Amino acid sequence: MDAFERTFALHVPSSTGNLAMIRDFVASIGAKAGFDDNEVARITLAVDEACANVIEHAYSLDETRQVTIRATLDSQDLSFEIVDNGRGFEPSQVSEDDVAELIRQRKSGGLGMRLIRAVMDDVKYQITPGEKNELRMVKHIKRG
Repeated sequence: MDAFERTFALHVPSSTGNLAMIRDFVASIGAKAGFDDNEVARITLAVDEACANVIEHAYSLDETRQVTIRATLDSQDLSFEIVDNGRGFEPSQVSEDDVAELIRQRKSGGLGMRLIRAVMDDVKYQITPGEKNELRMVKHIKRG
């Protein structure tokens, strides 16, 4: 198979009203990558959760800010990068407690990162303080 790479980008105002547009963008690219409907839904949920976290936590619902979603598709991987310049966080501070235990304790914080890590094959978070935050999520493409 010939090597190829395609890159797509979506820039949207930081509003929960734009999450549907983000989900459509992700689902379209996931389908183009050849994932089945179930896997497309899982990938879409992971990216949606990451973007919702940016909107709610990094930007504190400030609709004047912007969220950038970049997708890169090649013969082996589908990757999404969520880029913002809001308040960052330290992913290592998210506890590794079992989700069932968190539910029992009625704790909700950190469930999004846990979901993202469960769905995606590789997750990296990079903070450049005062400049940008970038979450990179990769899903490997398994060819029959």
